[in-house]
Amino acid sequence: MAIKENLPFKPINIAIITVSDTRTRETDSSGDLLADRIKNAGHRLAARVIEKDDADVLANRLNNWIDDTGIDAIITTGGTGLTGRDVTPEALDRVKEKDIPGFGELFRFLSLTSIGTSTVQSRACAVLSRGTYIFALPGSNGAVKDGWDGILAEQLDSRNKPCNFVDLMPRLQER
Repeated sequence: MAIKENLPFKPINIAIITVSDTRTRETDSSGDLLADRIKNAGHRLAARVIEKDDADVLANRLNNWIDDTGIDAIITTGGTGLTGRDVTPEALDRVKEKDIPGFGELFRFLSLTSIGTSTVQSRACAVLSRGTYIFALPGSNGAVKDGWDGILAEQLDSRNKPCNFVDLMPRLQER
């Protein structure tokens, strides 16, 4: 499993939602990290917003972006914890067609080396909805690094073999 440098890179359009009641554009360091990593990888940042921890608002934003043909994938950061205000997985449940269970499992496995058993408190997850990938990462800078560097950088690179998410995109809405 590796990036095959001799193959062409296919950039995709990725949107970011920071889910937080307290962050502003000026204090959204995890969103900044994620945006930088997306652009440095060669992808296009299609949109970026901050939404409050509100499942209705978040599901509405997700539905709008899922229907936007200019967005191939959405990455959220924040709202994946266990507190009453953490509702990102619930919002994803409202829009999903299919779960991608291996994403959350692999995220927690990778973050075990960073934060130890505290990783059990993360509800990082991923779903597929109407041809759009949605990945939900915790809101910390470390979690964004773990999620992007350890999973998404490779899986969103069309040159990653034996398989990647990008190569599947033309077939996601087959019936």
